[in-house]
Amino acid sequence: MKIERLLGIVVYLLNRDIVNASVLAEKFEVSIRTIQRDIETLNLAGIPVMSMYGTNGGYGIIDSFKLDKQIANIEDYQFIIAALTGMNSAYDNKKIETTLEKLLYVAKKEQFVKAKVKLDFSVSREGKNIDEHLKLLEDAIGKEQIIEFEYTNSSSDKTLRKVEPIGVVYKWYAWYLLGYCCSKKDYRLFKVLRIRNLRKLDKSITTRHESLEVLLAQQEKNDNRKYIDVKLLCKEEIRISIEEYFPNASITTKENGDLIIQFHVPNNEIGWKGLIFTYGNKIKILEPEELRKEFLLKAQEIINTYK
Repeated sequence: MKIERLLGIVVYLLNRDIVNASVLAEKFEVSIRTIQRDIETLNLAGIPVMSMYGTNGGYGIIDSFKLDKQIANIEDYQFIIAALTGMNSAYDNKKIETTLEKLLYVAKKEQFVKAKVKLDFSVSREGKNIDEHLKLLEDAIGKEQIIEFEYTNSSSDKTLRKVEPIGVVYKWYAWYLLGYCCSKKDYRLFKVLRIRNLRKLDKSITTRHESLEVLLAQQEKNDNRKYIDVKLLCKEEIRISIEEYFPNASITTKENGDLIIQFHVPNNEIGWKGLIFTYGNKIKILEPEELRKEFLLKAQEIINTYK
């Protein structure tokens, strides 16, 4: 509907400085001419959309304009509240609770009894001192203070780190701190569960860093971990479990119902290796050979322990 498109254009422009007409046309799936007519309509309605010409030209709303009217419908509020409720279940933050209370009041709480989506991230609060560490990290990031902590990596090596904290992110089913390591002179991701003796130092950050989003993208792009291709023979009875724990794996079904599972994973991550161990004789490692030898050695060590 045109009215919804007009409202969408206003919100889109409010969140940005200058937007090219072709970008708006692609975003709202209409022609550039339709966008031009929509801008004229908005100006006639009293919304001050300015036009800028040239290579970097486009449309924008003057900075002094404020949109005071109600612009979100019930479904919009449902999505926002579901997201905030999920975030509130992830860690203890009074500001989130306050924001959630305000939204529930504005949107009339009784309208959300039949919400279609619920996000529960309470599992992210499991582990030693997670809430305490997140509060301290959030405070240090806000005050731009350097932090110090003892860190144990995936190989059980312990080091003392001084870090300029940039942000925290929940991914791969765990909380991570992204920060600039003062000793390594580079950006690092630290798993919060592996952090001990965390404290703020009486020293402020002096370096200007890129945004959290930009630095996280760089981290993923510069991933220098060693990866291996794993090939497994699995019993058909564990197919659902395999699909759950290895969602990106390639699965081929043999004539007898057994499965060939193939996936690409970091070699030194112990999580997926532990999962394979739990399946016992329901899984056989086909490739690579060094992984077969590693499992045979571990299996013999376990047998020797229980002799």
